[in-house]
Amino acid sequence: MSSEAWKRISRRNFLYGTGGAALSLPWLEGIAAQAATVSTPAQRMAFFYVPIGVIRRGFFPNEANAELRKFVDTKEPINGAKMPVGFHELELTPTLKPLENIQHKVSLLTGLDRTFQHGTDVHAQCASCFMSSAAPYTIKSSAWPLDRTLDHIVADQVGHATPFRSIELSCNSHKDNKESLHFDNISWYGTGHVAPSMRDPRKVYRRLFGTQELKSYRNITDLVLADAKSLSRELGSTDRHKFAEYFDSIRTLEEQMDKFEKMKGELEEVDLEEPTAALLPRGEYIRLMADLMVTALQTGLTHVATMMIAPERWDTPYMFESLFDKPRSHHQMSHKPQTFVDDLLKVDHFHMQQYAYMLEKMDNIKEANDTTLLDNTLFTYGSGLGDGSTHQYSDLPIIVAGSGGGKLKTGHHYHFADGTPLSNLWLTQAQLMGVNRKRFSDSTQALGELLA
Repeated sequence: MSSEAWKRISRRNFLYGTGGAALSLPWLEGIAAQAATVSTPAQRMAFFYVPIGVIRRGFFPNEANAELRKFVDTKEPINGAKMPVGFHELELTPTLKPLENIQHKVSLLTGLDRTFQHGTDVHAQCASCFMSSAAPYTIKSSAWPLDRTLDHIVADQVGHATPFRSIELSCNSHKDNKESLHFDNISWYGTGHVAPSMRDPRKVYRRLFGTQELKSYRNITDLVLADAKSLSRELGSTDRHKFAEYFDSIRTLEEQMDKFEKMKGELEEVDLEEPTAALLPRGEYIRLMADLMVTALQTGLTHVATMMIAPERWDTPYMFESLFDKPRSHHQMSHKPQTFVDDLLKVDHFHMQQYAYMLEKMDNIKEANDTTLLDNTLFTYGSGLGDGSTHQYSDLPIIVAGSGGGKLKTGHHYHFADGTPLSNLWLTQAQLMGVNRKRFSDSTQALGELLA
């Protein structure tokens, strides 16, 4: 590559096309070779939040025969199957089976608890306080133990290097909300100040990649095509292939959004008993939002991202395509586990498939030093409940994928002692992302045993 070409591009630069569109570049080997030194890949943090807990016998090792407890609003600690504290072989239970292709880069963490603050609804604290930095009963201006969440605390540290300090996504397209915003958001700037999530894929795309003037909006790859062709002629064969692959992925996003919007338009013209959003295929919707999030992390538009798969407790139904022939309410089924256990297991497996889709996609994106986007990310799957029917805040289902740039051990199952707070994990992750603090929420210590 010529020195003149090197001056025009770098890992952090944007391509600008006519109309003001901006598109960030993927990591290219030839560009890195021109630099005086190959920079260390940026470290990212992401969250994949699933509401209403899981069916324990499908998710947790050693609980295949766990009792299906009847609905009870307990909120008190309920311990799962007893296991020795420490590392164990990672057993892919039925719910975890979709992780098979990537299991060497994920870790299952069991035994982590949260403290419920009495006086408010269990589901409200479940999601809104999942990443909260407030210890219970320390916030006097709110009934919830809710303060600035982990994603924004980390974004305070790393967000200055990216166009977007953080992005917040939700896969809840319903508008018929019966609950307060505490049931439908996991990201908060502070007590009473929600970080509003983006729910419309087209709006997400335009915010991340589109022009400032929507009237002049055109296909983003057309806007930068001239610059792209000029640049690609000066790249080596490997980088030309990666460059073409990258632009193809953007084009695919556009095609997926066109298909999704056409489907929405057709549904809106039909007289339906269910709200239009109930008929939209969940998998397609989640994967489209997932592709947008992964691309934003890949291109350096942000280093911190959250995705809430669905809200807590809303009874509005969803169309889990390939599972059921009509929309179903996850929350309503969770209160009757004896009746709907097989269906609930299918939903848990379905959600894990979407998470696995994202992990495999990220692991196929190469970055510097023979690492992948997944290697350089701390990507946490979790729910605020350990069981949807008991409402327990103990022994939560937590998975961490990626090693944060080689800083975490992966490919194992670690079981913690009873009473270990989830905030110990958040403290560990915050420190790995460069945040200088000794405590997070009600943490007792960082989880040094997880460090590589």
